[in-house]
This record gives sequence, structure tokens and C-alpha cells, in this order.
Amino acid sequence: MSEHFLQVRELVKYFPVKKDGRKAMLKAVDGLSFYIERGETLGLVGESGCGKSTTGRLIINLCQPTSGDVRLEGKSVFTAKGAEKKRLRRDMQIIFQDPFASLNPRMKVGDILREPLIIHKLVKGPAIETRVRQLLNYVGLAAYQINRFPHEFSGGQRQRIGIARALAVAPKLIVCDEPVSALDVSVQSQVLTLLKNLQEELGLTYLFIAHGLNVVKYISRRVGVMYLGHVVELAPSRQLYNNPLHPYTQALLSAIPIPDPSVERSRIILSGQVPSPIDTPPGCVFCQRCNIARDRCRTDAPKLVEVAAQHWLACHEAVATP
Repeated sequence: MSEHFLQVRELVKYFPVKKDGRKAMLKAVDGLSFYIERGETLGLVGESGCGKSTTGRLIINLCQPTSGDVRLEGKSVFTAKGAEKKRLRRDMQIIFQDPFASLNPRMKVGDILREPLIIHKLVKGPAIETRVRQLLNYVGLAAYQINRFPHEFSGGQRQRIGIARALAVAPKLIVCDEPVSALDVSVQSQVLTLLKNLQEELGLTYLFIAHGLNVVKYISRRVGVMYLGHVVELAPSRQLYNNPLHPYTQALLSAIPIPDPSVERSRIILSGQVPSPIDTPPGCVFCQRCNIARDRCRTDAPKLVEVAAQHWLACHEAVATP
């Protein structure tokens, strides 16, 4: 069996916290397993606090896991050392959600883009300036803007700088952590088109994390739905949107507005609140809000199983009613 380009295996991340004066564990990510093929985009969606951003940071080794493994082209991200670790860090980059907070306000754009080139010793001398101007051109910025500071740019332009910085070291995988959520709708479209064009031109692979389901549908080949640290459904984009099986996925998709006042959509309103990731319920993490939950859902946690071609589902009841 051939290795997937990126393989996530039973990934777990618990954060130690205190609750009511006692030690506890916040279960941010709790046993994730999925893969991404070379050149594809996997979308990851879910409510705030479900563990999407933590997953992205774990994959590129910005934080250490409690357990589990991530492999890029067969090499473990967490056990690599020395030159191999530096190479893996170059191969994996991230575009952060906040384009202003992620840029050093005391550094000019040119310095921001030169820094990774110098650290990884990719180019030297006059070639550095050529590469910096090439990166600016990639993301639709002009060479004369090279000596400006981040605060002199608009939000969309700052996000383009963040994309240019991620591209600087010629990565293979880019984690896009809600890269358009802080932008106006018109700017969102520009950035998404830019990301798609760059993927086709440079052969990039994306993990695209977002809240907006329409945004994820536009850019992703496959989509995973997260709830309380777990992937509850994972399927090709069109299949997931046309035939959602998990009750949580169905509720999420029912909330997408339709830009036609003559078309009515039956909205699924979930009862209750998202449980605390510190005190997760036994059994299925979604059972307290699920309208088809049965007794075994409250005691036995469902496993993510393939119920159709490339369609994975973690639900005891929905499997019986495809």
C-alpha cells in the first residue's frame, strides 16, 4: 500500500487546565485520522472551539501532540531531528487567520520575505532581491511596495503578504488557517482565486480550515467536518454537500443562506449547547444534541468508518439510513 502525501494517525492534543481548583484536561483534538493526497485541498469545517486550528498547528509541528503521529511523504513530523527537521519545516508552511497579528509590525515587507530565504539559505546575493520581487508579483503586489510596513496595507493586501511569506521557501504543504474569515466578501473572492491559481501553477497541497461552508465547497476536493475534537464525517466535496449523512453535517448545511428569496430551506435547529471540551460526554460527543441518538450512542463512541466510496462517517444510526 502506497503512502499518502500527508498521513494523520490517531492525533491527540490535551491541554492541562484547572477547573474548580482541580487539575483537568482540555481535549482539543481527540483521535483524528485522515490523509491528504499530493496536490489536493482538504477542507476542515466546524464550530469555533472544535479543534480545527489546533489540528493545523499540530500538523506543521507548531505544538507537540499528546499522542499520535503525522507523516509527510512517509517521514514523521514529530520525531525528525537536525537537517531533516529543518527540511520538513521548509516543506510545511501556514497562512494565519489574522493577517496583521501574524506580521512583525517593525519589519518592512521586503525584510519579512527575505528572512526565510536567508534562514534556509535558498538564494544568495542579488538573487534574494529577485526572489522577493517574484513573490510580490505572485500575490499581486507591486515591487515599489517592498519598503512599506504592514500597517500601510489593507487587510486583503496583508493577507497577500502572508501568502507570499508562506510561498517564500517553496513549500509542498500549506495549512490555510481561516485565511479569508477576516476579509470583506469581495476580497475573499480575490484571495481564494489567488490560492487556487497558485496551487495549479506550483503544485501545492492545502489543508484549508474555515467556518464558511460555501468557501470550503469552492476550494476543496474533500471536506472533513469536526465536532469537539473529532472528525464526524469526511467525504468528497460534492458528495458531502449533496448527501450529508451525519446529523451535525446536515444541521451545518441547512444554515447556509440561499441567495434567492423564492427558495425556502428547512433549517435544522440543534438543541442544547456544545459540551465543554474539559468534560466531554461518554459515548458519541454529539449525542446530547442529536435528534436520532439512541441508548448505545450515550455509551459507545462510534468509529470513523467508510460507508461509501471515500465517504467516512462516525455515527451508529446514520449508517443504517444512507
